[in-house]
Amino acid sequence: MKLSASTKKILALSAVAVVAAVVLTGCSAPTVTNADGTTSIKVIDLSTTFNETMSSENWFNAIFVWPLAQVLNFLEPKIGVVGAIAILTICVNLILMLATLKSTIASQQMQLLQPELDHIQRKYEGREDDASKMKQANEMQALYKKYNVNPFSMLLVTFLQFPIIIAMYQAVERASAIKYGTFLGLSLETTPWNGMKSGQWLYLLIFAVMGVCQFFSMMTPQILAKKKAAAEAEKHHRKPEAPKGGQQKIMQYYMMAMILVFGLMWPTAMSIYWSIYSLVTIVKTLLVQKIIDNKQKEGAIK
Repeated sequence: MKLSASTKKILALSAVAVVAAVVLTGCSAPTVTNADGTTSIKVIDLSTTFNETMSSENWFNAIFVWPLAQVLNFLEPKIGVVGAIAILTICVNLILMLATLKSTIASQQMQLLQPELDHIQRKYEGREDDASKMKQANEMQALYKKYNVNPFSMLLVTFLQFPIIIAMYQAVERASAIKYGTFLGLSLETTPWNGMKSGQWLYLLIFAVMGVCQFFSMMTPQILAKKKAAAEAEKHHRKPEAPKGGQQKIMQYYMMAMILVFGLMWPTAMSIYWSIYSLVTIVKTLLVQKIIDNKQKEGAIK
């Protein structure tokens, strides 16, 4: 599938934003050397102070990872591992959604427009002359204007969310109450792969739940886009066009495969976190879609 110039620009800028976020956050967790010479990730427990983290690590870990880990350490004895991770994940995502609501709506609108963007690309497919390229660009800009969407607004969502995702990941990884905790009698330090090799098949169940949650989290925007395309087609008394989405599907399959591989090798606590994160993402996507639908009814979004 050939990408349009605007799509390439969006992907390039997104990549730059992600790389910048990684560099700025210093996303690798600090390690300590054990008495036997092995290394392990440095744990944050209730006795770990902010000043200690700031002086021995970096500003990102002190400002973001430390408080999140301490919330997990505080909540886990009261409501368990799953409850602590769920409450913190929901609260963090709710704050993020409120802080970036306008950009999140625009980003989701962009995904819903994909069938119409595909239609424009098909219309000019194989036409490489400057006049055709200009017409295609103008039609795409007109589409963005019609739906009041700025394709670059999704960069704000990516830039703000990515460091927080890294911070949550590290908090779950480093909080002592989670790292040394148990769930259904299983050690959360053990990886699903090692758990399955030892014959404890509950690890397989946790891994499978994570995979299913990730799959539906990834597919929800596509399902909403297909629903929108079908409604538009019915409004104009025609059949909905089959979406192209070849490149998008390849990227999604690649991402799904990567997460499944990581899911086998990371601690089971991370599989539980990723399952909850995926479920929260689904709910957030549906909530944003509800806001979009309400704004369309009110005429704020065409």
